[in-house]
Amino acid sequence: MQPSKHNILTQVAGSESWLLVNLLAGQADLLDADTAARFQRGELLDPEAFAAKGYLVEPAEEARRYAAAKEKFAEGQKDDEVQLFFVPSYACNFGCSYCFQDEYAPQKTHDPDAVIDAFFSYVDDTFAGRRKYVTLFGGEPLLDTPKNRHVVEKLIEGTKARGLDLAIITNGYSLESYVPLLQTGRIREVQVTLDGPRAMHDQRRSLKGGGPTFDRVVEGINAALEGGLTVNLRAVLDKENLGGFGELAHFAIAQGWTENRRFKTQVGRNYELHHCQTNNTRLYTRLSLWEDMYELIQADPEILRFYRPAYSVSRFLFDEGQLPEPLFDSCPATKTEWAFDATGSIYPCTANVGKDAEEIGTFFPTRTLKADEVSDWSGRDVTSISSCSSCSNQLACGGGCGAVSRSWKGTIRASDCRPVKELLGMGCALYGQREL
Repeated sequence: MQPSKHNILTQVAGSESWLLVNLLAGQADLLDADTAARFQRGELLDPEAFAAKGYLVEPAEEARRYAAAKEKFAEGQKDDEVQLFFVPSYACNFGCSYCFQDEYAPQKTHDPDAVIDAFFSYVDDTFAGRRKYVTLFGGEPLLDTPKNRHVVEKLIEGTKARGLDLAIITNGYSLESYVPLLQTGRIREVQVTLDGPRAMHDQRRSLKGGGPTFDRVVEGINAALEGGLTVNLRAVLDKENLGGFGELAHFAIAQGWTENRRFKTQVGRNYELHHCQTNNTRLYTRLSLWEDMYELIQADPEILRFYRPAYSVSRFLFDEGQLPEPLFDSCPATKTEWAFDATGSIYPCTANVGKDAEEIGTFFPTRTLKADEVSDWSGRDVTSISSCSSCSNQLACGGGCGAVSRSWKGTIRASDCRPVKELLGMGCALYGQREL
């Protein structure tokens, strides 16, 4: 017997206790400091108990269980819901300080009716039999113009006719005026971004040429919730605005949003994608953001009424009383995510939609597909990334994002690592140390 390759042992933040997790075995236990030290030295007083939980294994047996879990994961992916992004335009009325599309070249577009008809025809043929939904993306898809309203109307009609949900990703500036139209569709959710309290948000997400946006976005959120739409509020965080996150949380609580069952939240980390940002000193690493978030919540626990960070699998573990299934792949590109735009191009995912030379095919005016590139994307998982093979974190991390790997390492078959151990240590401290 020897220690499992998938044991993750980490100290609980601010505590003498340690958390031992093994996603392949589906086990998690809190250890005292002495037991954790003995475990690390291989001097356990009761090795049979650790073997019974899969922390000590016969390598050949663990390899068989790994292969079986991988097969189960792959089979599950075939039934997963596919998210199909559609970008009618990259035009936007905001001049956000961290926009990653700001250097994209102007796109040659076609007649929008013809493109949308071709998009739905492609969806009907290519994704027949798959569970799926469409997400309207940009640019800003809810610009208040007749052309944009026509596009939204046509997408609502197309999704309704096929029994599909439609999600919207918008800056929220014109959301209020769109609510009556959206109410006619099968709208899954409307994602809107607020980056902090009024002054902070307006500094980061102003209109092009200047001008505040916070109040209009808030009015749009209120109108959407009052109209029965689900709102997913997103905050993009870096060192410039994390300090205002608590104030944003209290604002949302005071608005009554957090008590609305149709309101939810998410956080995005501002990071460099495809090109360097002018002020990259404000950027957090994957770890430092969540370290500062942990300290922020420790000082102001009310934030958890607004947003509950995952801290790797910690939140799931304490909410559900069990671990999630092993994660062999965390990159959805060409598996559960595809992106399409008004040029007639197809992209692997939203991280590279619209970027020159990242397209993998066309759906209009003709259909093409770069089969080798699609195979490269669809075959990416922890078993295809050499640096993942010996990493104990692999089944919690899933290898990270392929687009980030390609952007910074030149290949999608490289790891985009998550600081799993550190996140687990903070998450266990944050969500409590009840018996596991």
